[in-house]
Amino acid sequence: MAEEENTVAEDKAAEEQTSSQNEDLNSASADNLRVLENIDVKLTVQVGSAELKIRELLRLNEGSVIELDRLAGDPLDILINGTMIAKGEVVMVGERFGIRFSEIVDPQKRIESVK
Repeated sequence: MAEEENTVAEDKAAEEQTSSQNEDLNSASADNLRVLENIDVKLTVQVGSAELKIRELLRLNEGSVIELDRLAGDPLDILINGTMIAKGEVVMVGERFGIRFSEIVDPQKRIESVK
């Protein structure tokens, strides 16, 4: 009987220690996130792209048109520091352009694209 009480007490102590460690980890994670919140990142909206020969590039002048690889109306790529995080569409915000997120890239796929 005494052994059972000791085992129960040990289990309870271990459980409390684990709970305390989890709280410490959560607190540390929150502190780490606060540090990350102040890091600047570059958001880019990519309309499309095209490949040109140097000859074609040298012949460009005002009024030249280059056909892009994207259809009109297709969602645009939204990149953070060169990594695609979402797709979206252009909107007007007052007299400025904005971007409305329409589809967020799965975080697992984002991580794979960074590797």
